[in-house]
Amino acid sequence: MSQITTHVLDTATGKPAAGIHISLQRTNGKDVWETIADGRTNADGRLASLLTSDKPLASGTYRLVFETREYFERQNVRSFYPFVPVVFEISDDKYYHVPLLLSPHGYSTYRGS
Repeated sequence: MSQITTHVLDTATGKPAAGIHISLQRTNGKDVWETIADGRTNADGRLASLLTSDKPLASGTYRLVFETREYFERQNVRSFYPFVPVVFEISDDKYYHVPLLLSPHGYSTYRGS
């Protein structure tokens, strides 16, 4: 299983958000980000196979970037946020689940289990 997983729930519809492109990036300098993995949410709004290597990520600052504009455009819905960056720190080799609760005019996130 991937060390980092995520899922997206569209809170406006109460349904999983399928087809959202997500990239995992790590910082390699001040305000410089490198994409190390990417994928799309499945029909259940989940991206469980973001990382394919069993090698744990190094400690550091990472972010998931959820490309939300395309998702809402497919539904003919105007949204305020064209993308959502979620920045977090990894300090060990444990499993991290980072869900996104999304609506056209807001979002929230938390460290899941």
